[in-house]
Amino acid sequence: LKMGTPVKDVELPKNAPSSLLLQKHSDYIEAFEKNKDDYEYCMTEFLRVSGVYWGLTAMDLMGQLHRMNKEEVLHFVEGCQHPCGGFGPTHQQDPHLLYTLSAIQILTLYDSLDVIDAEQVVKYIVSLQQEDGSFYGDHWGEVDTRFSFCSLACLALMGRLNAINVDKAVKFVLSCMNFDGGFGSVPGSESHAGQVYCCVGALAIAGALYHVDADQLGWWLAERQLPSGGLNGRPEKLPDVCYSWWVLSSLKMIGRIHWIDKEKLEHFIMASQDEETGGFSDRPGDWVDPFHTLFGLGGLSLLGNKQVKPVNPVFCMPQDVLDRIGLKVKLLDSV
Repeated sequence: LKMGTPVKDVELPKNAPSSLLLQKHSDYIEAFEKNKDDYEYCMTEFLRVSGVYWGLTAMDLMGQLHRMNKEEVLHFVEGCQHPCGGFGPTHQQDPHLLYTLSAIQILTLYDSLDVIDAEQVVKYIVSLQQEDGSFYGDHWGEVDTRFSFCSLACLALMGRLNAINVDKAVKFVLSCMNFDGGFGSVPGSESHAGQVYCCVGALAIAGALYHVDADQLGWWLAERQLPSGGLNGRPEKLPDVCYSWWVLSSLKMIGRIHWIDKEKLEHFIMASQDEETGGFSDRPGDWVDPFHTLFGLGGLSLLGNKQVKPVNPVFCMPQDVLDRIGLKVKLLDSV
């Protein structure tokens, strides 16, 4: 009689793709952007500016950014900014830090921060920091470590990190660290790989990664790998291609990326491609989308795949973009 909990995992199809279908993926992203009457495009209006960031970054990592309409993108992003300085997901929708970061990332990709009121963006972010160092996502007052990362990342990309109280921001993020080395959305909440990425990334931007117990956190992250090779976000969950980013980037930042089986993970990511339409899904056989396509490509880049440009593990942007603006973030050494 086995008393243990069964491992939740997927079985990879024997005929699953094993090589990177770059042309298919770039065609998929370009078509998704152009076919604005498609059901999938219309139903994702509530996160449109983030979807644009996912698609553009994926194209840049594949060396295909030139295929996208820069002028149309910049006009759209400019129209998403509110008088308060924040950005909504699309025109005439409320501003939020999540979409503000996506907008700043897009403008940084195109070296076009000058098309928006950058000073108002800074004021918007500053207005959302609370006395304990946390950040509201918007004026409704939800607190989450995702918003801490968004704030620090935005300001770092704009060269204005000194506009907020960084020490208090670090203190709040550290208050969300758990006994297992991971991080949650608020103090006392469950460790989750997505939150780990946000907290580790925020600490990296703030120059405070030395607070992390890299071995303990590295062990928790390495345990996210399942027999299929895929990674999950927390115990007892199925593997998902997006965690190829959240987990791997966190491991990269703390110098422990070699603690997982890279070959098995690459096999899982490759198997999640759609050979007909292009794009990546969350796991083999499911429907593809730009979100998983970016994070599949980002994961492959972190694994050292030379068909994809090097990606920065903190900002999820091509490394050459960060080099262009002179933004450097110190990571922990590998051991």
